Amino acid sequence: MGTWLNQSSLDGFLLVGIFSRSWTDLVLFSMVMVVFTVALCGNFLLIFLIYIDPQLHTPMYFFLSQLSLMDLMLVCNIVPKMAVNFLSGSKSISFVGCGVQIGFFVSLVGSEGLLLGLMAYDRYVAISHPLHYPILMNQRVCLQIVGSSWAFGILDGMIQMVAAMSFPYCGSRKVDHFFCEVPALLKLACADTSLFDTLLFACCVFMLLLPFSIIVASYARILGAVLNMNSIYAWKKALATCSSHLTAVSLFYGAAMFIYLRPKRYRAPSHDKVVSVFYTVLTPMLNPLIYSLRNREVMGALRKSLGYCRIGRQL
Repeated sequence: MGTWLNQSSLDGFLLVGIFSRSWTDLVLFSMVMVVFTVALCGNFLLIFLIYIDPQLHTPMYFFLSQLSLMDLMLVCNIVPKMAVNFLSGSKSISFVGCGVQIGFFVSLVGSEGLLLGLMAYDRYVAISHPLHYPILMNQRVCLQIVGSSWAFGILDGMIQMVAAMSFPYCGSRKVDHFFCEVPALLKLACADTSLFDTLLFACCVFMLLLPFSIIVASYARILGAVLNMNSIYAWKKALATCSSHLTAVSLFYGAAMFIYLRPKRYRAPSHDKVVSVFYTVLTPMLNPLIYSLRNREVMGALRKSLGYCRIGRQL
């Protein structure tokens, strides 16, 4: 055991990556970096606007600021290391670096999934019980929702990180992925991981299906409330309120379920890597665009901020 620990700590792992040195892959890498930059700017801007504009100090925008924070941390956990390895020609990642990447990745994906699920409950209360909304979604409840999302996600990340990094790794150190992901890493373990694989699958089912069940139940009730509305204006407003959240949910859960809920015999590293790019880079870019471009209040806050900047320059 001591020998393994020393070897792992010194040697680390090699990330095979997703791009080669061809011109086609260079173009694709450039596109990923553009998406990464847009994701950084978009999420930072959304957090900034929600923080400075008093009109956006509501439960929904508080949840959106936390979602953007999770997306920011997610892309910063994955993309910079991938970019450094690609540009330098190195594929290495240290044993500790791999563990940290796993911990952050699992924590953030788990927290985001739970938060998206609980945000559906917020939309249900806003549409079905608008008069009681300030009471049912008070500051204490909002903090509990966000706190529980972070807590369960971090707990899941810590458990998976400690368990995955406790296995002995010998022989090949090539992780067939562009970041340290638990299923890809476990293929290199020179020990029986079947029990942990089963527990990992059960954990993924729980972390994905529990919030997804909350989403389905919430939107079933929302649909019932919308169908009972007599006003066409109220009906359209309710659908507009939910459309952004439903779009974000579809993107996140579609990719995550494809990755983690497929039977092992149907999994292919090439497919996993492509879909992983989608929900680790593309989805964090799309989330702020979905919630800002389709939202009058956010666009109004952006226009006000730009107006203040112009006035400041003139002075």
